Amino acid sequence: MGTSDPNSPGNERPAHAVRLEGFWMDEHEVTNAQFQEFVGATGYVTNAERIPDWEELKKQLPPGTPKPVADLVPGSLVFTPPAFAVPLDDPSRWWKWVAGACWKHPEGPGSNWAGRERHPVIHVNWDDANAYSRWAGKRLPTEAEWEYAARGGLAGKRFCWGDETLTDAEGAKANIWQGTFPHRNTNADGWERTAPVKSYLPNGYGLYDMAGNVWEWCSDWYRADAYPRRRGSTRDPKGPDEFWDPREPLVPKRVTRGGSFLCHAEYCESYRPGARQGTAADTSASHIGFRCAVSSGEWASKK
Repeated sequence: MGTSDPNSPGNERPAHAVRLEGFWMDEHEVTNAQFQEFVGATGYVTNAERIPDWEELKKQLPPGTPKPVADLVPGSLVFTPPAFAVPLDDPSRWWKWVAGACWKHPEGPGSNWAGRERHPVIHVNWDDANAYSRWAGKRLPTEAEWEYAARGGLAGKRFCWGDETLTDAEGAKANIWQGTFPHRNTNADGWERTAPVKSYLPNGYGLYDMAGNVWEWCSDWYRADAYPRRRGSTRDPKGPDEFWDPREPLVPKRVTRGGSFLCHAEYCESYRPGARQGTAADTSASHIGFRCAVSSGEWASKK
């Protein structure tokens, strides 16, 4: 698990031995149609559809931040490409908080997912993904399970398909960005944003979209230094007991994996199976989804 490549981000190092018990993984990301079935059966309301709780929100803001004068309204983050090249050190240039954006309205009011029934559900935060997983009789995968599954049996390879780097002219392996990020997308792979699940060839374990399409929630808390803190071979690691990201030390974060349709080598090559990042657990966005897992023993007992 991980890598010892000195050119890789520090949160991916070092490579270390992990032993996992048997488990099953969903072959594709949870789709809009599947999430609709869950909502229809339970009446569940996602975080992006709820009015934000100021008392909770201010815990993540600098002390003394005044409460907004305007009423807080539901919404989510939507990728909004600029019309021209911009510096890549300021994500606010291409991310906009859109009132009314949620899984039902992916780009905001006036949009819907009609015709995208088999696209991965988006605008779900960690609690939303966890609630669906429990309803389905499953759970979110651990970070270790996710990476093992993503590799598809190709241990030590840079990508799910081997070591070959994708080119902009090649769109047969994963739904990622082609062109110049973030303002020019050539759509060489046929999709400007998310793609229907199973649009690309599966990896060696028969799993689809373990690279690109949408980031996927894992069960683990995110610590940037999780790997150096492990000692020796680890059996079924469930992640650290607490979160820590030096860039935002007070923000509770969970692990997200796999990259998304926005990833490009010049900016974010996070469709590598070893790539990892922490995402605020209450955050939803137009490039975050999930899939479920279940241990072999749990699945056998259910059947």
